[in-house]
Amino acid sequence: MKQLLEFIPLILFFVVYKTYGVQEAALVLVVATVVQLIALKVLYKKIEKSQWILGVSVVFFGLLTAYFNDLAFLKWKVTLVNGLFATALLVSQFVFKKPLVQMLLGKELKLPSNVWEKLNLGWAGFFIVCMIINIVISEFFSDDVWTNFKVFGLTGLSLIAVIGTGFYLYPHLKQQEESNGN
Repeated sequence: MKQLLEFIPLILFFVVYKTYGVQEAALVLVVATVVQLIALKVLYKKIEKSQWILGVSVVFFGLLTAYFNDLAFLKWKVTLVNGLFATALLVSQFVFKKPLVQMLLGKELKLPSNVWEKLNLGWAGFFIVCMIINIVISEFFSDDVWTNFKVFGLTGLSLIAVIGTGFYLYPHLKQQEESNGN
């Protein structure tokens, strides 16, 4: 349910963009994002930091997009947010010596530090790749191509990253389960 709730603003943006245009789609995205944040607070009693970052950036860049009737602002948002997430992951690991992924998931999963570090670097790399692809598509392709990429391409890449994470973690989780069972 929570994941579906997170995709509703994106889906509404896409439909309104294809049907009416940039300004209308940006305004719908902003309103849907605010409603989404309220719904997350009501249903789950908490809004994660990443959801706050995304929500505030969508409202800010969405309003700029609507005001100037220019999709460039939302294109920048994707680049900046991916860059911010990659930077946070890298700084947590190399400056604070504690991978952010471990801080987020360490209560639920017990893994060796080298596994956390590789997972953290993998996600940082993922955000960097998404940032670079977004820059290339937003600069060298049409707004329609970028919109399709934003909705379907980034969603698909995220799904692949999550599945890849599962495959990477599976042997470690299985090993942990076996050691706990013996």
